[in-house]
Amino acid sequence: MNVVQSVDSVALLPAYLAAGTAVLVLITDLLVARPRATIAVAALGALGTAVGSALVGAGAQRRTFCVGADCSWIFGGRAALVGVVVALLTVGVLGLSVPALRAGRSPAGEYAFLLACSMTGGVVLGAAGDLITLIVALETLTLPLYVLVGLRRGSLASAEAALTFFVVSVVATTLTLLGAALLYAVTGGLHLDRLGALLAEQSELRDLPLTTAAVAVLLVGLAFKVAAVPFHAWAPATYDGAPLPVAAYLSTASKLGGLVALLAVVQRALPADQTGPVLALLAVLTMTVGNLVALRQRRTVRLLAWSSVAQAGYILAPLGALALAAGRTDEARSAAYAAAVAYAVFFVVLELAAFAGVTALRPTGADGGTVDDLRGAARRHPWRAAAFGLALVGLAGLPPGLAGLFAKVTVVRALLDGGAAWLALVVALNAVIGLAYYLRVTAALWAPEPVANPHGGGAAAVPLVGVVAVVLAVATVAAVVLGVAPQLVLDLAGR
Repeated sequence: MNVVQSVDSVALLPAYLAAGTAVLVLITDLLVARPRATIAVAALGALGTAVGSALVGAGAQRRTFCVGADCSWIFGGRAALVGVVVALLTVGVLGLSVPALRAGRSPAGEYAFLLACSMTGGVVLGAAGDLITLIVALETLTLPLYVLVGLRRGSLASAEAALTFFVVSVVATTLTLLGAALLYAVTGGLHLDRLGALLAEQSELRDLPLTTAAVAVLLVGLAFKVAAVPFHAWAPATYDGAPLPVAAYLSTASKLGGLVALLAVVQRALPADQTGPVLALLAVLTMTVGNLVALRQRRTVRLLAWSSVAQAGYILAPLGALALAAGRTDEARSAAYAAAVAYAVFFVVLELAAFAGVTALRPTGADGGTVDDLRGAARRHPWRAAAFGLALVGLAGLPPGLAGLFAKVTVVRALLDGGAAWLALVVALNAVIGLAYYLRVTAALWAPEPVANPHGGGAAAVPLVGVVAVVLAVATVAAVVLGVAPQLVLDLAGR
């Protein structure tokens, strides 16, 4: 047997670019020691990674690190979509971080290096073809975030958030590894496609109690990563304690990575009749609890955090259709997977725009403050508030936020095609509940200004750094473009 493998370096180009960005950032910080140069190198490297991912994904699917028909690296349209989105989110978060980094609230070199390392994990995650690559990529995406959350100097809340995030993530990783080990014990395979084929062809394996335990433990471990209820408690405290740009990254790139990992094992490895009921229950609990608790929030970032939990429920909802036989046909499954990925892309763009809006409306280095701190913001900063309001309306699924509207329509359509009309009804009801807090925040932007604000953020002028303005504008334009041409995302998500 020939054990020498050829390596397709073109397929690996996005990973090379992402990892090379992290190395270049480290070298630049060491030799130049200028924050502006370090951030510029990180941003250019991330843009290069996005371009590389798009170019490689534009061609036919490429595979490497293969043993027979089983490959550990599979780069196609969906992997390219994930790579482009993660890289662009990294650029956006770097832009939002510029004011705080200039003020010296966090060390620029370490900050940019950790973001580049996390981006590398996200890029690799989209192309993972086996459980080892998948878990290593997911941890590469997550590990730098422990430090980023607690990197703000002199902040007790930031340190507490980092500790909470670390402890919960260790538990989640342990469960994910245990589930993968149990699956290997049952099947003797680690490649996702081989696992799926073995469990589909050998019903005796699927009926083993050990297989059921492996599937359950693996799903629970990955549910932590997407902050699905009841594995969500870490998210609000972590988001609120982290610097605003890091909270934006957690709510977008990190959540997208968790979804990609969950979708990979559900679509290609695990039996649909076992995962479907679990995912349907998680979706209902997640969207309902997230929306109900968000109604009571007064702090802006905590409200966005609970909103993010609810949005994770909408993302999981199409996968819940696998609980029914009608939802397990090839056509229905393809529609469900595409709907989940497309919704996630629409969501992360709108979520980034929302965090950019909060950053633009708050003083440099400040936290998200309360909803009352944003009262009357539209009178002082009309276009910033308009962009923030558009993002909130989009997350609610109302026009003119067409990206959010089409996202919810896509989910409902996939559920109806899969025979899960009851779950589509739950999605619709939760969307109505979500209107209350999204519109409450939007209305506060145009409400009369408070006479005196004890938090100090109300009537004070907020200078807008040019880079933050660019991020806010680009995220808003991207949300508008995706809303006008949603089929582009759906086509890529279905590949």
